[in-house]
Amino acid sequence: MTDSGRRDKVPGFQRGKAQWSQQPVANYRLRRRYAAERRFQWYGRLAMLLGVAVLAFLVLTVFSSGHSAFVRHQIGVEVFFDTDALGITAQSPIEALEQAEYLVLLRKNFFKTFPQVRRRRDRKHLLALISSNSGGELRNLVVSNPAVLGIKQQVWVTASSKVDQILKGNAPREIVEQHRLLNDKQLKWLDRLAGEGRVRTRFNPYFFTRGDSRAPEMAGIWGAILGSFWALLVCLLLSFPLGVAAAVYLEEFAPKNGWSELIEVNINNLAAVPSIIFGLLGLAVFLNFFGVPRGTPLVGGMVLSLMTLPTIIITCRSALKAVPPSIREAAMGMGASPMQVVLHHVLPLALPGTLTGVIIGLARALGETAPLLMIGMFAFVVDLPEGLLDSATALPVQIYLWAESSERGYVELTAAGIMVILGFMIVMNSVAMYFRKRFERRW
Repeated sequence: MTDSGRRDKVPGFQRGKAQWSQQPVANYRLRRRYAAERRFQWYGRLAMLLGVAVLAFLVLTVFSSGHSAFVRHQIGVEVFFDTDALGITAQSPIEALEQAEYLVLLRKNFFKTFPQVRRRRDRKHLLALISSNSGGELRNLVVSNPAVLGIKQQVWVTASSKVDQILKGNAPREIVEQHRLLNDKQLKWLDRLAGEGRVRTRFNPYFFTRGDSRAPEMAGIWGAILGSFWALLVCLLLSFPLGVAAAVYLEEFAPKNGWSELIEVNINNLAAVPSIIFGLLGLAVFLNFFGVPRGTPLVGGMVLSLMTLPTIIITCRSALKAVPPSIREAAMGMGASPMQVVLHHVLPLALPGTLTGVIIGLARALGETAPLLMIGMFAFVVDLPEGLLDSATALPVQIYLWAESSERGYVELTAAGIMVILGFMIVMNSVAMYFRKRFERRW
C-alpha cells in the first residue's frame, strides 16, 4: 500500500486542500496504543488464569487420589490369647513376648469365624482379607498389656490392601471376577463381616509412623522423612558456610580480573547443570574414591550440598550487592578494617536475602530424586534410620518407588506422598518469604 493509500485511511486527512488535522491523528494513534496495552493485559490475565487452572487441576487430582491413604479399614476378630499355643505367660520377659507366633494364633481364630470354610484353597483366600503383617498388631497389644493373655476378646486388625481398595471405592467390585481384586467368595465373606459390624474405618497412623513395607496397608513415609531430614541437615551444614564464605570472598575481596570472572561464569553455569550430573560426580568422588558408605544420608547430603552451593553463592552475592556503598564507606570512615566492615555491617544486612536463598536451595534439594538414585538411596528400607551412616531413602525417592509398583494400593500412597512433599515445599517457601519480608531493609 502506498503512502497516499495509508493517509486515506487515517481520520483527519483530506485530499485536495491537503489539510492535515493533527489532533484526530494523535487520538487515532493513542487509541491504537491503548488497545494494544489492553490486549497485553488480557494476555497476562489469561496466562495467569491458565497457570492457576493447571495448578488447581494438579492439586485436585493428587488430592482425589491420595486423601484415602490417610484412613484404613480394620476387621474385628475374636481372639483367644492361648498361653499354651503361644508358649508364654503374663510373667514372661519382653523378649519372649515379642518372639511368640502371633500370626499363627490370629489365623487360627479367624478360621473359627467361618467354620464352614474348610478347603485349603478357600482358607488361603479367607486369610487374604486381613493383612499379612497383622500378627505384629497382636504382638504390640500383648507387649503393651500382658494381662490379655489367657482371655478372649475382639481385636481389630488391619484389612489387606485388596479389601481396603474395594471398600474405599478405588477398585471396582462390579467387574468380572477375573479382573477383580477379590473373588465372589471373598466379597461374600467381606459383606458378612460388614453386616455383623466387624468392619470399621479409622485414621491410618501407619502412614506417618512407619517405613516402607511390602504390604501397602502397612507402608509409611516416616522412614523417608527421617532420611530426607538427615540428608538436608548434612546439606545445610556443608553448603551454608561454604556458600556464604565463597560469596563474601568473590564479592568483597577477590580482585576483579579474568580469573574471578571465569569463576563467576562457572558458578552461574553450575546452577543450570542437570541434577543427575551431581549424582554422577558424587558416585565417582564420594563413593568410588573416598569410600563413603553407599545409600546413607551422609553421602546424600554431600551430593545435595554440591547441587545447592551455586544457588546459595548467587543469592548471597546478590544480597551483598544490594547493601548500599554508603554503609561500607561509613564503617571505613569510623576506622573499621575491611574484614570488620564485612562481618559487622555488610553481612548482617545481607543475611535475610542469604537465608532466603538457602531455604529455596534446600527446598529444591528436598524434591530432588535423580542424584539420590545415583548414590544408592533407592533401596527397600524398612527400618527407620537413626543416624547419618544408616541405610535410608528420601521422600521423593520413596514416592518414585511407590509409583513404580504394580500393586493398586501404592497408587494412593504415591499421591499422599506427593501431598506431603508439596506441603513441605509450601512451608519452606513461606518461611523464605517471611524472612525476606520481616528482615529485609530498603534504602
